Amino acid sequence: MTDNHDRGLQFDLATLFGRRRALSLIGGAGLTLVACAPSTTTTSPSTTTTTGSAGTTADGSPLAAIPEETAGPYPGDGSNGPNALTQSGIVRSDIRSSFGSSTRTAEGVRLTIELTVQNPDGKPFAGAAVYLWHCDINGDYSMYSDRVKSENFLRGVQEADSSGKLKFVSVFPGAYSGRWPHIHFEVYPTLAAATSAGNKVTTSQLALPETTCKEVYGTTGYTQSVQNMSRTSLKQDMVFRDGVDHQMATMSGNVQSGYTAALTFAVD
Repeated sequence: MTDNHDRGLQFDLATLFGRRRALSLIGGAGLTLVACAPSTTTTSPSTTTTTGSAGTTADGSPLAAIPEETAGPYPGDGSNGPNALTQSGIVRSDIRSSFGSSTRTAEGVRLTIELTVQNPDGKPFAGAAVYLWHCDINGDYSMYSDRVKSENFLRGVQEADSSGKLKFVSVFPGAYSGRWPHIHFEVYPTLAAATSAGNKVTTSQLALPETTCKEVYGTTGYTQSVQNMSRTSLKQDMVFRDGVDHQMATMSGNVQSGYTAALTFAVD
């Protein structure tokens, strides 16, 4: 049997487009990493939480462009070391597991991420590609951190549909020292353009609401996140201290069934 892993995104595209034109794709830097303390188990609320804001402005006018942010030291896009974008398998609907030589699955509370990408005029940015990545339950980044250097989970690419929407499944990221809980993403003009880190439309980050973070961090495995988050506020965070009006996700769900983080944003 022919092994199709690690033949590159161009191979993925040829294969995927040959089978079907409409495809849901999935994709996700921080600063220093910290080790996770021994985990404890705490019962968390099972009620639905809704926070943040998403969509057009109150009067229906287009959103302001989402702020450009740092990709950080662990983008995995070829701009700083390893490049996940050239690996066959990066285009996928579920980013919880590694692909290729490893099939390890990241632990944590289930998180569905729903993004809607708009043009400056407020119309859907159909066909835009989003590469998304974030840290794991311990605050580690795959492909970089010692404990998960051989993994490529919690990274993936997804293409926006005709409404500018895309969705993928992940796990809730942990909080590490010096940063507010967040998710990274890059927007590319097309799926094919995502093979290069040099032609991005924008790079930004999604912020996760405090109430939801506290609920999740009360569960098994997130012990160190409680301490790290208590030492960092949005106003202190190096990325979000200038405001999160266009980056704060709207949350729904609970720790038992998982959460959904939704964000609608515009790009220049």
